Parts: sequence; C-alpha cells; structure tokens
Amino acid sequence: MVRKLVWLVGGLSASCISLPVFALETTSVGEAGINALRLHSAPYNLIGRKIGIGQVEIGRPGQFGLDKAVVRNQRMSLAGVFLRNQPAKPNTNIDPHAQNVASVMISNDKAVRGVAPGARLYSTAVGSLRTGGQPEECLSTQHIAQQNGGDVRAINFSFGETLERDPRPNALLDGQALLTQCIDWSARVHNVLYVIAGNQGKGGIPIPTDNFNGINVAFTTRRQGIFTRLDVSNLSDAISGGVGGRLNGREVNLGPRRAIGLVAPGNKITLLNPDGKTTQVSGTSFAAPHVTATVALLQEYGDKQLSSRQPNWSLDARRQEVMKAVMLNSADKYRDPGNGLLLGMSKTILDKQNQHWLNSDAYRDPKIPLQAQMGTGQLNAYRAYQQFSAGQWHPARPVPAIGWDYRTVNDSAHHDYVLAQPLQRDSFVSITLNWNRLVELNDTNKNGRFDVGETFRDRGLNNLDLYLLNADSGAIIDTTCTSTSEVDSVEHIFCRVPNTARYKIRVQFRQKVNHAVQPYALAWWTVPARN
Repeated sequence: MVRKLVWLVGGLSASCISLPVFALETTSVGEAGINALRLHSAPYNLIGRKIGIGQVEIGRPGQFGLDKAVVRNQRMSLAGVFLRNQPAKPNTNIDPHAQNVASVMISNDKAVRGVAPGARLYSTAVGSLRTGGQPEECLSTQHIAQQNGGDVRAINFSFGETLERDPRPNALLDGQALLTQCIDWSARVHNVLYVIAGNQGKGGIPIPTDNFNGINVAFTTRRQGIFTRLDVSNLSDAISGGVGGRLNGREVNLGPRRAIGLVAPGNKITLLNPDGKTTQVSGTSFAAPHVTATVALLQEYGDKQLSSRQPNWSLDARRQEVMKAVMLNSADKYRDPGNGLLLGMSKTILDKQNQHWLNSDAYRDPKIPLQAQMGTGQLNAYRAYQQFSAGQWHPARPVPAIGWDYRTVNDSAHHDYVLAQPLQRDSFVSITLNWNRLVELNDTNKNGRFDVGETFRDRGLNNLDLYLLNADSGAIIDTTCTSTSEVDSVEHIFCRVPNTARYKIRVQFRQKVNHAVQPYALAWWTVPARN
C-alpha cells in the first residue's frame, strides 16, 4: 500500500507495452519537449560528461553486474547505487519506478535516449517506510550529495512524505518538516540543486515540496504532438482559499507562497525497465528528472568554459542558485511570433484552464512571482544553454542584453545592472532573482554532518526585491516590471517594454531576517533596440 501511495504522488501510470520507435525529436527530450537533443549534437556536443547528479527514492535502479534483474544489454550505466548511506546489496531494493526515473536522465538507448547520457548518476534507496522516515531520508540525500568527490550538482526527488506520517502535531506545509529543512540546508551547504516532483493538492504526498531552495516540477502533456499543456493529473493547482475549499497549509503551502517553479514533459513518456523492455509512464516523477539532467548538460558546458579560462566565467557558474535562476528565466511561456520580441520562445504553455502566463495573476501582481500551475513556464534545455552561455556580468559596468550573475548584497543596499543597449519597444524582458532560505544544522556531536536524532534550525528568509527601471530617471516602468513578493525565495519579472529607452535591473535588499549580507543569483534576457 505504501509503494502504491508513493507512486501516486508522481501521478504514475505505467504499462509494459511494445512501442513503435518514433523519431527522437518527437520525444520529451526532443524538440517536442525540452529540446535537449539539440545540445547532444554538434556544435554543442553536450551529454553531461563527468558531471555528478543524484537520485533519492524508495527503491533504486538496477545495476548490471550487481543485480540479476538487469539485462546485459541495458543501455544505462550508474556511477553508484546505495541503500541509504551504505553500498547497495545485490538484488535488493530494485524498483522499476526508480529505473524509469533514472532512464529519463542517463539512458543511452538509441530509441529511448536520456537527457544527459554521459552524466554520472548516483542513486540511493531509502528503503522500507516501515523502518524509516524523514531522518533516514535526510541521511540518504546527504550521502548522495557527498558522492563524486563531493561534487554532485543536482539531486532528483521523485518521491515524498505524507503529512500524516510527519511526527509534528497538526503538521502543515510550512517549511518546517525535517526533510524539507534538510533539503534547504543541504542545498546551501553542499551546493546542490534539488529538483522535487511537485505534488501538492488533495491526495498528494507533499513533503518536501514546501522547500525554498530547490525547484518543484509539475508535468505537461502533448497537444498536437507537442508538450504544451499542464496535465489534468497534476495535483499542484490548489492555492490558498481556492479549489474545493482545501485547507491552507494542509494540502498546499501555508500562506500565499507558490510551490511550482517549472514544468516539464511527463505524460506518456517511454522509458526503460530493469529487464531492458520499454514502458510508458505518466506523472511528475518523470518530469522532474528532465530538469535534474539538464543541469548536467549546462554544467558540462560551464566546466569547459572554466577549464579554457574564458572571460566572464568563474566558479560561480557551479552555484546551485545560478542553475535555478538560469532554468527558471529561460523557460518557455508564450511562443515568439518570429520577430524575436518574445525572446525566441518556442511554445505557448497552457494551464488546465487553457490559460497562458500573460493571463495569470503572476503577470499582473508584483507580489506573485510564480504562476500557480506552471511557475515560470516549461523547461527548455536549449534556451537554458543560451541563457547560461551568455556568461557572468558584474553590475559595476554596463551589461549585455543576456547574462547572469552571482553576488552578495548588503542589508538596505542595492545593485543596479545597467543594460549597455536601449531595449526595443514592445519587446519582452525576462528577469529572475533567487536566493536561499537559511537553515542550519543543530550539530550536537560537532562532526559537520547530519546524524539521525539531530535537528535543524530555520533562520528564515531575507527579503529581496527586483525591478526594471528607467536607467536615467530610476523610475519604475510599470507594476508588471517589478517583483516584490514578501514570502518567496524567487522574484521573477516577465513584462513588455513600453518605450525604446535605456533601462537597468535593480536587486534590492529590502528586509533583513537573518544575516546582513545575502548571496543571490540573477539571470536576465532582453531584446536590444533595432535601428
């Protein structure tokens, strides 16, 4: 029963069937989905080589040479498999669900190709829920975060915990569950981007979707062969005071904070089982690993830039906040008509009510940075590459039309990024700012690691704001060109430029809650004026 419930959280429906081999471009990793295949080919040649990524689930994928269930011709090689924080025992804890999720990330099968087939995937099973809970799950993810020589860039969670199993009395989705705090602590301390299958709403298994420092992912289905619409099976569209009278904090985040950061393909995805046969599956469980593995593609590119000492590149490129800002800012929202004014976006993404981002409260209300069902839009791996490859730029001098930065800002101060060129009238700008909630380990034995029995301390979230301003007057352009949430760790602007003029981006440290110096990541994408 537990296994079925955990699979329900990912919206899992699976059947072992014989499938025709479609052109890869029509799959979730191709042009119909996140367009990662374009990065596999020349001139990019990015498949995630040497980049460590992780997977934490109830079970684990099988590994050839260790597990009899894995066929010899399996086109998926794992860097390491574990049971919690110990090496996996042969033929135990093998799970088709975990195998399916892993194949999204690293499958090298010609017909069922993963997003990053060259990445090093480390996977652990947390084991039976009857003998463990959130402390053991935290121990497991800490172990994965320290693999690959302590250099794992992203970890995938395609499972979760119910509020009913949380030991706190009257538990709510308030960010205080031990596993949620563990995720936010590890993201900062181990510099890992956590990607979580985004399952809130009635019937979901929501912990740790109330995290601040990771990305929660919902899933899309095909319309006319293209992944463009939120699947009706998503459990993530309930908001406070909204659908069906659901209780604020019980089945959705406490207060106005939105859960979903991105969406990715997840309906009828063809993947591999341990026996090498294909299966067709649906759910957020299979959307999340598209995002996790895209980090490996981007990080392979970033490491190449660093090794060749390219200008406008530093070790900041490896920061998990940078990866989050880059992927959120480059997501597809609304298809560009061909004139480039909509930043070359390739798809119009629709929610369950067939509404697009420009019809949402997130577009109109500066205090709401994320659309309830789709966050900032659908992952586009190629556009994320374009965003990332533009390089890092310092606010001390004018910055190009596209770029990113990782920096610190002091309490009550701000940084202005003055765009070097005027922006084109009626073009759109996309700007994303994110930073971490500060969670600290109550390290009772002072060994620098989480141990079962230890707890965390929530130091809260500093409040940063984001603006697009007139570069000369400093005037706010429009309320849609500001993002001033008081509860989120993300600010996001997607707005139309009213006039051809010079503009600047402002990152403002509005309110100190913990430290007086706040690290942040910023990504921007704009359209220069045309002569």
